[in-house]
Amino acid sequence: MARSVIAVIVSYVLMFVLVSLSFFAMYSVLGADQSFKPRSWDASNQWLAIALVVSFVIAVIAGFVCALIARGGKAPLVLAMVVFALGFVFAVPSFVANRTDQGVRDYAPPLVEAMQKAKQPNWVPLALPIIGAVGVLVGAKLKKRK
Repeated sequence: MARSVIAVIVSYVLMFVLVSLSFFAMYSVLGADQSFKPRSWDASNQWLAIALVVSFVIAVIAGFVCALIARGGKAPLVLAMVVFALGFVFAVPSFVANRTDQGVRDYAPPLVEAMQKAKQPNWVPLALPIIGAVGVLVGAKLKKRK
């Protein structure tokens, strides 16, 4: 039981760290001009596509690690449920943030400001918990095959 709880916690923290590092790297590589639509705080289609793929890959890694640490049991399923539930809880504030007008983006903001002012389509925060949960289950299945 303790091993399963540790597996879920470690895997969730791993997801958080990898997503943070990945998004920092993405913004560093793409820059503001490719991360946002022109003169806007709206995330570009390129950013959204990469972010969704990266999120799925990270979820697969977390599911694999969870299954590896837990050595069987339902820990990956619990992780998938946690990712799904917390994803929706964290999605709610993004709807409020997306409704405020940030004005015209006429400069390349630093990462923190970009994260605070970025706007994304409303379907993105709803899709991410689903993508994350599915990715976790896929990763767990990959571990079981080995």
